[in-house]
Amino acid sequence: MSSRSRPSPAVGVSAEPAVKPVAWHTLSATVVATMLDVDPGAGLQDGSVEARQEEYAPNVLAEPRRVPAWRKIIRLLAEKMTLVLVIAAVVSAVVSREWETPVVILAVIILNTALNYLQERRAENSLQALRTMSAGTAVVRRNGTELEVPRSALVPGDIVLLDAGDSIPADGRIVEESRLQVAEATLTGESEPVGKTTRALTVASLPPGDRDNMVFMNTEVTRGRATMVVTATGMRTEVGAIAALLSEVKGERTPLQKRIDQLAQMLTVVALLVVSVVFVLGLIRGQSWSDLLITAVSLAVATIPEGLTAVVAFTLAMGAARLAGRGAILKQLSAVETLGSVTHIATDKTGTLTMNEMTAHRLHIHGHDFLVTGEGYATDGKILTPEDLPVPDLTEALLAMALCNDAVIRDGRLVGDPTEGALLVLAEKGGLDVEAARQAHPRVAEVPFDSEYKYMATFHRLASTTPNSNPSAPLTVDQCLAKGAPVALMQLADSVLTAQGIRPITEEHRRRIHAAVQKLAGEGLRTLMIAGRRLDAVLPDDEKSLQAMVTGLTIYAIVGIVDPARAEAAEAIAVARRAGIQVHMITGDHLITASAIAKNLGIPGDAASGPDLDKLDDGELGRRAAGYGVLARVTPAHKIRMVKALQQGGNIVAMTGDGVNDAPALKQADIGIAMGITGTDVSKGAANMILTDDNFATIVAAVREGRGIYANILKFVRFQLTTAWGFVLIFLIAGVTGLAGGAPFTALQILWVNIIMDGPPALALGVDAAEPGTMLEQPRPANERLLTRGRLVRILGLGIVMAAGTIAVLTLAPVVFPDRADDAAFAGTLAFTTFVFYQVFNLLNVRSDTHSVFSIQTLTNRSIWVALAAVIILQICVVQLQVLQGLFDTTELTASHWGLAVLVGSSALWVEEIGKFLVRSRVRHRRGPAPSSSARNPSSDHHI
Repeated sequence: MSSRSRPSPAVGVSAEPAVKPVAWHTLSATVVATMLDVDPGAGLQDGSVEARQEEYAPNVLAEPRRVPAWRKIIRLLAEKMTLVLVIAAVVSAVVSREWETPVVILAVIILNTALNYLQERRAENSLQALRTMSAGTAVVRRNGTELEVPRSALVPGDIVLLDAGDSIPADGRIVEESRLQVAEATLTGESEPVGKTTRALTVASLPPGDRDNMVFMNTEVTRGRATMVVTATGMRTEVGAIAALLSEVKGERTPLQKRIDQLAQMLTVVALLVVSVVFVLGLIRGQSWSDLLITAVSLAVATIPEGLTAVVAFTLAMGAARLAGRGAILKQLSAVETLGSVTHIATDKTGTLTMNEMTAHRLHIHGHDFLVTGEGYATDGKILTPEDLPVPDLTEALLAMALCNDAVIRDGRLVGDPTEGALLVLAEKGGLDVEAARQAHPRVAEVPFDSEYKYMATFHRLASTTPNSNPSAPLTVDQCLAKGAPVALMQLADSVLTAQGIRPITEEHRRRIHAAVQKLAGEGLRTLMIAGRRLDAVLPDDEKSLQAMVTGLTIYAIVGIVDPARAEAAEAIAVARRAGIQVHMITGDHLITASAIAKNLGIPGDAASGPDLDKLDDGELGRRAAGYGVLARVTPAHKIRMVKALQQGGNIVAMTGDGVNDAPALKQADIGIAMGITGTDVSKGAANMILTDDNFATIVAAVREGRGIYANILKFVRFQLTTAWGFVLIFLIAGVTGLAGGAPFTALQILWVNIIMDGPPALALGVDAAEPGTMLEQPRPANERLLTRGRLVRILGLGIVMAAGTIAVLTLAPVVFPDRADDAAFAGTLAFTTFVFYQVFNLLNVRSDTHSVFSIQTLTNRSIWVALAAVIILQICVVQLQVLQGLFDTTELTASHWGLAVLVGSSALWVEEIGKFLVRSRVRHRRGPAPSSSARNPSSDHHI
């Protein structure tokens, strides 16, 4: 532990007893284990774990202290637009000395404040759920058994097993390690991974970065494997000490929310100018300044878009919740906006386009191919032998598959690497008792797989071998077994197993083996070579010498393994292509294998390997990138180059990844997508989105949802701005002409319409499902303005229609219905009701830019229909009930009056229907005959 003073207990974390700091790095691993009362070979016992969990706090970092609800509410009330409303309520109360208008204004304030507060609570709860999901697990050794436990359940003394790609769950002393390297940039700032050792150090005051035998929480294993004993957890770790010094960081608003804020501020200025004009015109006509002030205040409340930012935040949050339900967890709300603009998806193959359930389908041995039946990790299959061939002796090959293997299969479920699982199942299908073989040939050393040399080797001795009575005598090994890439092991082999026995390898053997590998890869199979050698040698002390023993191998067999494509992947790729999104498969597999799978999945384009990319400069790659459908045998550097090349010209790129080495490319991409099941903690930390099912179809579904979410925000903007523009025109016309004394609506009538604008009907737009044709449209440009020319024209046009219809009703009502000409409130009530019905029909209008209201899609959102029904019922109450007539200055209307209001209000619908028809016709004419997606230039999809 660090010698620095420890922080106070975390929020929600119980206090720990004082512990004297120990310089663990100066002690041998044996002494550390003794001090922590644990046997590294067996781990802690259950009783000891429970006792320590009671003694120590959970292994979590302190969360920021929660802001009390009352502070949040005060902060929301202090926002600029809310303050304008508060001032309006106060002015109204002072001037009018009546309670109705101030109460309604306060109701609007309460509604918006509550909406913002609930949205913040929802966001906090979503973040907490994400923390819980991404908290992760650790593989520990307890009671002599390896098992996965939540990281939060770790205690000092736990024995933790680490592998490449793992995020280290606590501080610990290394007990065993093999080629271990750890990236400690999050703690020390050191950019390069640090090699680790088990030897004790001498200087007690070393900083964390120099403690080569220690590992620290939230750093990442980049290479090798290790066993560690936990020395500190939670806030007592080095990262915990730093976390205690950090202040809460304010969350950034998304680019869309910033544009909405700017739009809202601009509209507020416009609204205040209009209100000022109406007020001045009223004074010129000689109206009472107090009455004008009440009307001006109410008009300001109606036209200032105080609910705009709240509804946008609500829509983003609801969309993120829907995406989570589809299996896509968003870490930032800004990712919702970016999803709708994606033009390229660079995806891994294994587990994303495929099932990640590797199955050995072919076995090449003794120069012949044998078919293997069965799927997945069940052992009910056979190795089929052609009738004209004798049954081959598979003993050496099957033994190597079982021993040079870390996977375990329990009850048909794999624990370990999928490829190793396929080999394990093949060994069982061949009749080998894997468990008995492992007991008979215990592993004494290993060379772990590394992408540099592309193989794994293990060293074994027979359990029956009599151990040397001298414990200091060197350990001898009986055999070396290896599996890996054929091209790598071929270079280390000098013999081959044939039907006649082991023979020196010749050029003819190499040619036939190469042809067999190419044949299997051409069928979309992953090839793996199995090899080994008998030996009687002393086990060396250093890893370099151990790796040097992996030579003189005998080639036993070649296994053809397939990862079945997901049934839904091909359809998802087709959907993406129709949506103007090009899919690129980026994989470490052989080029031939990857190309065969891409062809089956319907991914068009050229195929290239990593070395092919090395021959291109960045400019040339940028010109060719969009044309590549498959990139095989790539390195992390190739992935970053490909992402950057695709981003040229403003393309928006989504990139999937699951390994430590994928993190840089995930960060470079506009949308980094990590795998929730197979992904490492490092890749999840670098990503914007996490797939809980590792399924490519989920990415396409997320893009669809992202487009729908953005469309919902635009729907609300159109709805609110059309209503506000209608209000502005009505009052300006009335102010200039003196119609209805310059005040066509009363203050409460104005505020009532404002509640419709910001209330449940408007919120219901936020839960609208994406339209059926969403994935037939081209991606939205990332820098697209909220108010494009087309949208602005439609907003202004519908506002004019609303104002013209309302003014016409207000003017002609006494003429059309002369029997009510003497009722001073009649014309105003009918005009007020007409304007409300304009909002009802406009809510239906804005749900689609192109689709007619008279389609089945209109019936899909139940929330909108419930909200509209509530508005109509409440409007009837406001007009027909005497108790409310005095409050809203309304009078009773007959059925014919209501019919006229509905008829005039529906004009907004008919005008919009004509506009949509013209838009659909223009789009059909522009598109002409639909071209094949393979012929389209994918690099220009987003410009179409």
